[in-house]
Formats: sequence, C-alpha cells, structure tokens
Amino acid sequence: MGLEIVVKEIREKGQKEAEALRKETQAEVTRILSGAQEKSAKIKLAVEEDVQRQTSHIQSQEVSAANLIVKREQLNTQKELLDRVYREALEAISKLPEKFHKEAMNELLTQAHREIPAGIVHCNQRDLPILRQLLTNPSLKGFSEGNTLPIEGGIVVESGEGEIKLDLTYRTFLDSVRDDKLKEASDLLFR
Repeated sequence: MGLEIVVKEIREKGQKEAEALRKETQAEVTRILSGAQEKSAKIKLAVEEDVQRQTSHIQSQEVSAANLIVKREQLNTQKELLDRVYREALEAISKLPEKFHKEAMNELLTQAHREIPAGIVHCNQRDLPILRQLLTNPSLKGFSEGNTLPIEGGIVVESGEGEIKLDLTYRTFLDSVRDDKLKEASDLLFR
C-alpha cells in the first residue's frame, strides 16, 4: 500500500499542478483576449473616425464643386443676358429716327474737328446723305466724305495722312459705357 499512497500523492500533486496551470493559462488567455478586444475596439474607433473625417472631407469637396458649378452657370447666364441687352441697345439706337442720327453726327463731327481739323469721315450707308449735308457746313470744310462702313451709327475720322484715326461710332460709345458701368448694371440686374 505504500506505493499506492505515493502514486496517489503524485497523482494529486500532478492534478493540482495541472489545475493551477489550467487556471493560470485560462487567466493568461482571458488577459490576452481582453487586450485584443481592447486593441480591436481602439482600431475600430480610429477607423470609424477616419472614415467619418474622409466622408466629411469628400462631402465638403462635393458641395464646393457643386457651388462652383452653380456660380459659373449663374455668371454665364448673367453674361449672356448682358450681351443680349448690349446687342438690343445697339439695334435700338440704330433704329432711332433720322433726326437723332443727324444731331448725333453733327455733335460727333464738331468733337472730331477739335481733335482733327481736317480729315476723311466714314459712316454707314444709312447716314451717308446726312453726312453729305453736314459736310456742306463751312465750319467743317476740312473734312471730306470717305467710305461707308458696316457700323450701327456714328463716324470714324482719319487725318489726311492717315496717322490719326478717331473712332466715334455708337458701338465704341456703348462699349465704353458697358465697361465703365458693367458692375453697376450687373448689381442692378442681379440683386
């Protein structure tokens, strides 16, 4: 029986050591799994935050791009409208009665005479009879009739030597007004 007691004691001691080792291993596995779950949760949170940040950034870029497209379309529409108003104004001016054109040409010839005392005066076909009549005025004796030009109205005066060319056409005046007043007109039309 002595041997059985020794074997029993060894067996009990082995079982205790195995149980202690199992408990220790289980504790280590639990600690490792807990650490892994903690790490996994941190990684998941960091990934979610990064996804949220990237999503927010992409949405912000898309909104900015959409706003830019809308602004560009709005500016193109405004430019088209201003161009149409410009064309219609030129057309309306060219359709004004002969009296208007006669008074305008007389004023333009007087202005041109101050800058170029003698030269060649060009106008459109419609205003040629008016020009001929105005050039009979003795105060404009330095001017002579030139060619007709495809202009809406007004005159172009060249010095006798052709060194100076004075553009006093309706289009030039309207261009000047448009350039000077473009912002003001845009603000008025597109509030």
